Amino acid sequence: MSNTTNDPNTIYAAGAVSRNPATDALIATYPYQTPEEVEAVLSANADAFLLWRDTPMAERVAAYRRLAATLRDRSEALASLITAEMGKTISAARAEIEKSAATIEWIAEHGPEILADEPVSVDGDDEVHVSYLPIGSILGVMPWNLPIWQVIRASGPIMFSGNGFLLKHAPNVMGAAFALQDVYEAAGFPKGLFANINADNDTVASVIADRRVAAVTLTGSMRAGAAVASTAAKALKKSLLELGGSDAFIVLADANIDLAVEAGITARFGNSGQVCLAAKRFILERPIAEEFTRKFVEAARKLTVGDPLDPSVALGPMARNDLRDELHVQVEQTIEQGATLLLGGRKVDGPGNFYEATVLADVDRGMTAFEQETFGPVAAITIADDVEHAIELANASDYGLGGNLWTADTARARRIARRIETGGVFINGFSASNARIPVGGVKKSGYGRELSHFGLREFTNAQAVWTKFVA
Repeated sequence: MSNTTNDPNTIYAAGAVSRNPATDALIATYPYQTPEEVEAVLSANADAFLLWRDTPMAERVAAYRRLAATLRDRSEALASLITAEMGKTISAARAEIEKSAATIEWIAEHGPEILADEPVSVDGDDEVHVSYLPIGSILGVMPWNLPIWQVIRASGPIMFSGNGFLLKHAPNVMGAAFALQDVYEAAGFPKGLFANINADNDTVASVIADRRVAAVTLTGSMRAGAAVASTAAKALKKSLLELGGSDAFIVLADANIDLAVEAGITARFGNSGQVCLAAKRFILERPIAEEFTRKFVEAARKLTVGDPLDPSVALGPMARNDLRDELHVQVEQTIEQGATLLLGGRKVDGPGNFYEATVLADVDRGMTAFEQETFGPVAAITIADDVEHAIELANASDYGLGGNLWTADTARARRIARRIETGGVFINGFSASNARIPVGGVKKSGYGRELSHFGLREFTNAQAVWTKFVA
């Protein structure tokens, strides 16, 4: 499955590479599966699907309860693996495992009712119902930033609906991919029902086209989403895309500034800023802009950067060095375009992919940090003249994943929320995900929904059954 080496300079081009982003040390390499191995995975997954789709609901529920228990039993090992592979602080990694287990428990409790046959009233004595039936094996192309949670968020609803799941994980967290496969098998799921595809892009494209694969879900970049959606469309298969965001964090003049600052720090710098559904553009109504900015910079200055295994550390490393380099270019471009650097803006010297907590002010339309997603610990501040201007700025983005709105007037906030072009709006809080609530975007943030009843039904055949009674 993997090879390990102590040589941090090893270049491994024929497979996935797991490297510790805090130390630069190479953890392991995972050779790409051969065509024969990929075929074996597809065949086993298809066979397991045929068994799983006919498994009684009570047995599915029992399997999911075992899955939640197994996640908790292995929490420390999984959290340590997350921290080693992508640099998340150990406390946040533990929280990711608990969130995953809690989501699986919610699905076990509420899934049977959501997927039950749904009666439909029609004229006359006919009986009609809608059945939510599995459609086959679903390929999930998943990102590295939440290496366990993102997979559970996708696979949990998909598999409970009776489908199989094929995971194509990010190359730098392949250890987490195989660990999660072991978790599913240890919980007693049919062998092969959850399986990893470790292969290059051409092979993944052939997997999407394979007749045994019914659909594909992807969380990643716009470029990756466009490529996967195009491949799926050519094969006349459904796709679900979550392609990142540049969420606005709007603070109006009547907001509780201290609470907004506290929430804003968490919303921007959690996971070292490497979250799609996270505040990135801070849009401040002019009367409170100076106070918010001052307090926000003071709070960001206190964030410690360092070893993610140290409980006192708030910012671990970025997941890869190339991602840190890209972020730094975005910061430098934005400053050259007229923004003011209030804090940070530098790579941390020494081993690892550390970057300082950074705050940019005077960021306007056309600037890099306003137009692009900054996937790292960088906050961009823009001043709005009034509420209408704030809404206009929030919507002036190609992205439409989430948004945040701070104001004392919650009734007005709900009216404003309907005008914000995003898949979710969080009033007097910050962007988050929950098993009960659908998550997904509009515009170039993608389409489709995960979690809640939407996610459980997303990859099902809503089959209408119309019964006429004859003498």
